[in-house]
Amino acid sequence: MTTVAVLADVHGVLPALEAVLAEPDVQTADRIVLAGDIASGPQPVETLDVLTALGDRVVWVRGNADRELVEMARGQFDQQPPDAVSPWAAEQLRADQVELLAGLPTTVTVGDVLFCHATPRDDEEMVLVDSPISRWAEVFSGLPDEVRTVVCGHTHMPFARQVDRRLVVNAGSVGMPYGAPGPSWALLTADGVQLRRAPLDAAEAADRIVSESTYPGRAEWVAEYLLHTYSDTEALEAFRPRAEA
Repeated sequence: MTTVAVLADVHGVLPALEAVLAEPDVQTADRIVLAGDIASGPQPVETLDVLTALGDRVVWVRGNADRELVEMARGQFDQQPPDAVSPWAAEQLRADQVELLAGLPTTVTVGDVLFCHATPRDDEEMVLVDSPISRWAEVFSGLPDEVRTVVCGHTHMPFARQVDRRLVVNAGSVGMPYGAPGPSWALLTADGVQLRRAPLDAAEAADRIVSESTYPGRAEWVAEYLLHTYSDTEALEAFRPRAEA
């Protein structure tokens, strides 16, 4: 089996991305899979440029935030923005970057592993680590039997669990991790899955974003998402009504 480093929910946080890309096991991985929500954040242009420069080793999967950026950039988003940074980020993207995000697949299968953002059938469907087996079975009802592992992101909380003979892996979030501080990512090898966190000086990263980004709300953004970490309990409580809907 090839080794795969999975980076989900980078959210345009360049210092966090650079910290993960510097990890030795990411540098030597055969593939780097981006499991969606790549650019929506304080450094969208720079983040996409760094990732595209990595070339064919990168496998791209589109998340709901990437889809929304494309719709905003094209003037096709007719809902309330999900956050304050997304409309700003959409305005920053170059035309080639909009086209890149627009053309990304929502799922990619490598061998017997399916990579997606939220679930294989929906880019913003909410399923949690403690969702009942019946809920997971419903979400996976259309999957081919050959898919033995599903790797996702979306909820920003890493986990690995069995669901009716399938392994489900959430790689967590590079740019906006919940549960514990530090960019989270996952490594898939022939020996199984490892959930990892990269070292990051949060204060230094926050200073970089404040000095390098032009997002007007960058100071408030780093205070909420870099200098503070939502606990898994807080995040699960916030997400549970959507997971049970």
